[in-house]
Amino acid sequence: MTDQSHGHPSLLELRDLSRHFGSFRALDEVSFRVRAGARHAIIGPNGAGKSTLFGLVSGTLPVTAGSVLFDGQDVTRLPVHRRVGLGIAATFQHSSLFMRESVLENVLLALLRRPGGGLGGRRKVAARPKAIARAHALLDQVGLPTRYELAAAELSHGERRQLEVAVALATDPRLLLLDEPAAGMSPAETDRLTALIAALPAEVTVLLVEHDLDMVFELADTVTVMHLGRHLMTGSPDAVRSSAAVQSAYLGTAEAAS
Repeated sequence: MTDQSHGHPSLLELRDLSRHFGSFRALDEVSFRVRAGARHAIIGPNGAGKSTLFGLVSGTLPVTAGSVLFDGQDVTRLPVHRRVGLGIAATFQHSSLFMRESVLENVLLALLRRPGGGLGGRRKVAARPKAIARAHALLDQVGLPTRYELAAAELSHGERRQLEVAVALATDPRLLLLDEPAAGMSPAETDRLTALIAALPAEVTVLLVEHDLDMVFELADTVTVMHLGRHLMTGSPDAVRSSAAVQSAYLGTAEAAS
């Protein structure tokens, strides 16, 4: 699938995607594409529909209407685990870590859940030298090389987010979805996370929902702006920053153009 507007292959395409809660249209016929290898951010004021959109792409919310296509395949109705098997991994605002388990065990358990990973249980996967080596490499990659044996509950908030990225990367994703990754972080923690995401290999496409606009404009090469459940614009960070419609949506001085 190729995004004709940019000449790049699209990994993810949303077609007229909608989610209604009764008569409330949380998301209303949203369409845009995410090119392969992009660092693509979704922004918008509160109530814009960002979290709803994230749920529809990750599979945690059912779609009311429209389609989600991943590498040309319709995944609209697929459950989360099937999407993970295709190469879609997500981290969420609320931690999904096993808090009593060690940092290393959290990554090993994610390696176990990969397609073909089997269901041999913790002892089996922990006994595999290749799995342990891969888990160590992932933890080194996300900046946790000295935290292997700590329980996840003992990590700082920022370190937990780093571990969540390692857990997501353990599934060998082609598309990494990040839901408010900088939420609750100190400036130093946000800087570390931004550097971590920027250093991910080009074959991992990143789609993130984020309120921290400094992080967005430092990291993203493409930005989609949501407003009142609708797609306002998708463009370069510079184009988004200079858009009068975007400024209006954030300032609330007038109804933004759609």
